[in-house]
Amino acid sequence: MIKALSEGFMRMPEHNTWQSLTVDLADRSYPIHIGPGLLTRGELVAQHLPQRKVVIITNTVVAPLYLDALQTSLAQQQIAVQSIVLPDGEAYKDWQTLNQVFDALLAHRAERKTTLIALGGGVIGDLAGFAAAVFQRGTPFIQIPTTLLAQVDSSVGGKTAINHPQGKNMIGAFYQPRAVIADTDTLKTLPDRELSAGIAEIVKYGLIGDAGFFSWLEANMDRLMARDPQALTHAIEVACRNKAAVVASDEREEGARALLNLGHTFGHAIESGLGYGKWLHGEAVAAGMVIAARVSQKMGLMDSDAVERTRHLLQRARLPVLGPALGADRYLELMGHDKKVESGKIRFILLRGIGDAFISDAVPRDVLSAVLNGEGVDGD
Repeated sequence: MIKALSEGFMRMPEHNTWQSLTVDLADRSYPIHIGPGLLTRGELVAQHLPQRKVVIITNTVVAPLYLDALQTSLAQQQIAVQSIVLPDGEAYKDWQTLNQVFDALLAHRAERKTTLIALGGGVIGDLAGFAAAVFQRGTPFIQIPTTLLAQVDSSVGGKTAINHPQGKNMIGAFYQPRAVIADTDTLKTLPDRELSAGIAEIVKYGLIGDAGFFSWLEANMDRLMARDPQALTHAIEVACRNKAAVVASDEREEGARALLNLGHTFGHAIESGLGYGKWLHGEAVAAGMVIAARVSQKMGLMDSDAVERTRHLLQRARLPVLGPALGADRYLELMGHDKKVESGKIRFILLRGIGDAFISDAVPRDVLSAVLNGEGVDGD
């Protein structure tokens, strides 16, 4: 089980401060810095560079907002900076775009000690991280996540990947960054839909092992949706502390780290089944968590009150709580390609209650069919 880490962190930090914590992986340990104004602190990046040369990988949405500020702050530290600007969207997390990155790195004469900086959301972080893992057999990289979802989840833990038409994140590597620098000011320009998608991953941490944090989210959801800086910083910190603890104990997802996939088996099926990009990742995960809760309830593991609390909290974050009506057979086909399949069996993350998740490969097909054909999906 994941130990609750929200205790002791319920006093939220002052707005003008920033927090640091560590992902403890021995000689590959790295810090996570969280707070406002960090994009303009080039010295924070400089201390993690083996060579004063970087290539920033970003996209057409983020570049006009934050690329100049980051480049300027790095140049002030006498760091040579080049950039690669990619198209925006999940549909571009593929081999073709990855090869564009390699072409640009070679054109820029990037070296083995040239640091790649991922400036953007989860797609940029995953793609740039995978590029760093394999370019010249491994180059250093730094995550500067600009979406809430990336700040609380995908930038932490070293999972990097691109998608395949038959499954999300099927081609990738575990490769840890040198640092994660989460500038909370970037959330001011985040579209409402992207904010909600990030909150889905925050709710996940409460569900899998931190009932106290889940209760805090119930009390403070309105503040999060209103982008209250203190509430957001606090939620990001608690989520990152929870994830950092899990990654430190199970870096390569051989045990407890699989709990972080609550809602993801169903969610990845939704993303693949509808076509990448139609639903945001956090939206698919939100619906997937409710499906997992309903499966748990149908198996007699989770009571109806806990399911309703889960559904209601996600609705308050303006997230979908029903999956698309793909049909049980199509869901099962898509989930059969999931990375968590072992010996031909799908491993599901289920719930005994809020804050009590566990792994099971023994979910009856009739239960899955009932939920996926009815109460867990949108029949309209």
